[in-house]
Amino acid sequence: MVNIIWGLFIIIGIIYGFINGKIDIINSEIITSSKTALNLMLEMIPLLAVWTGLMRIAEESGLLNLIAKKLGFLLKKLFPTIPEGNEALGLIASNIAVNIAGLGSVATPFGLKAMKELQKLNDKKDTATPAMITFLVLNTSGVTLIPTTIISLRLLHGSKNPTEIIITCIIATFCASLAGLVLDYLIRRKNGNN
Repeated sequence: MVNIIWGLFIIIGIIYGFINGKIDIINSEIITSSKTALNLMLEMIPLLAVWTGLMRIAEESGLLNLIAKKLGFLLKKLFPTIPEGNEALGLIASNIAVNIAGLGSVATPFGLKAMKELQKLNDKKDTATPAMITFLVLNTSGVTLIPTTIISLRLLHGSKNPTEIIITCIIATFCASLAGLVLDYLIRRKNGNN
């Protein structure tokens, strides 16, 4: 749906440019935007590679499993329908741990694997379970202690203090997570899916 909306915006903008005789500006922006996007990707890839490597080391060393065990009590409360010891809980914990580090793109594989495991527990394959919805809420709004991607972008664009956003990111993501989980709980309770 978002692709359709953005596609319509682009088409409307191009038509508007044609009508107003601004086709030279459209051509210029297409070239400039492509170059900017490519430069941004080339600048971000090394940073993402470093953080992905660190997360891989954390996974291989057992650090993510340790975090999963520490989060076990909280996860059992948030996901009461997932059997204890199920692989989905470890994957969810890993996803949360990586999101806390501000690496949403690195967290994606853990999230996809967690959803596959949750789907195995699902009796109605065409309907999301309450655990899947709770995980989606938690993954989308995830608390971020160190917004590494944002800090990297700010650093690449010449920010004098790229880390000044840490406190506001912590507050914003904490409030988003809390609001999302409370709303999820209230809806589950209303629907009888405790």
